[in-house]
Amino acid sequence: MYILTGGAGFIGSFTLKKLNERGIEDIVVVDSLQSTEKWKNLRGKKFKDYLDKGQLFSAIEAGKLDKTTHIIHLGASSSTTVMDCDYLMENNVHYSERLGEFANRVGARMVYASSAATYGAGELGYEDTYEPLVELKPLNPYGYSKHLVDLWFQKHIPNKFAGLKFFNVYGPNEYHKGGQKSVVNHAYHQILNSGEVKLFKSYRDDYGHGEQKRDFVYVDDCVDVMLWLLERPQVNGLFNVGTGQARSWNDLANAIFAALDKPSNIKYIEMPDNLINQYQYFTQANVSRLRSAGYDKPFTSLEDGVRDYVIKYLEAGTKNGYDASFA
Repeated sequence: MYILTGGAGFIGSFTLKKLNERGIEDIVVVDSLQSTEKWKNLRGKKFKDYLDKGQLFSAIEAGKLDKTTHIIHLGASSSTTVMDCDYLMENNVHYSERLGEFANRVGARMVYASSAATYGAGELGYEDTYEPLVELKPLNPYGYSKHLVDLWFQKHIPNKFAGLKFFNVYGPNEYHKGGQKSVVNHAYHQILNSGEVKLFKSYRDDYGHGEQKRDFVYVDDCVDVMLWLLERPQVNGLFNVGTGQARSWNDLANAIFAALDKPSNIKYIEMPDNLINQYQYFTQANVSRLRSAGYDKPFTSLEDGVRDYVIKYLEAGTKNGYDASFA
């Protein structure tokens, strides 16, 4: 039996799709649907049961999930602008710790989502082999909550987990995320509505406007890495999940215009005050540890990933109706 938390979310629903393609259906999906449109991410997918996130530990305590063999833990608040630290401690940190204790008790293989936000401004680099982890300084409460989870797993169940430090993930099934959707999604709709893409100005002399860089990674690649690790309990620890190649926001915008066969038209706007002091100007995954562990599949290039997302999902949704944009 598999437990997939966050299974109706962006990466989670794509993971569910990939598990089904492998013939795996004995899956308990855990999420919090509320009044969002996340339920649409579950259509056409097969799973044994659905539990609200508040029901999971009651089911565990009742012994209903003791036959669990694999846990994929993606459920968490992923907003970098949430400032309610008490909520993040309970929802992101303590929830993950309790699930880790259960995995350890029943001997289940556990893979969970960490984040590149744990690296802060990158002053110590982006090395998933970095020790000691405690010295990392995330720039926002979300990044700190993920950092605390990494520290807990490293201390309490070392060599029994794989934590994935996702960099800037983009792709289908993120439509419910509102302001937290990828820039690809936002920019596509900006182009349709106004013919231009808005990017933040730079506030550092060493970066031009739009030249701030991120490691953009396609969701399809993220799930491939995750499932590869899930099947290899001998491969443990923290792993960066990115392409290993930082690209600028300008590159991203130009790739979207190219996918739409339109001339580039970028407008630079002021950054909100609450972001200026916690903004990352450069992120780039060092994936040598993942490669050394044996993962040798190439990562999708920015241009190819953007084209696939734009043409197969975003544009298909525009032409054939909203539901056509779901994977």
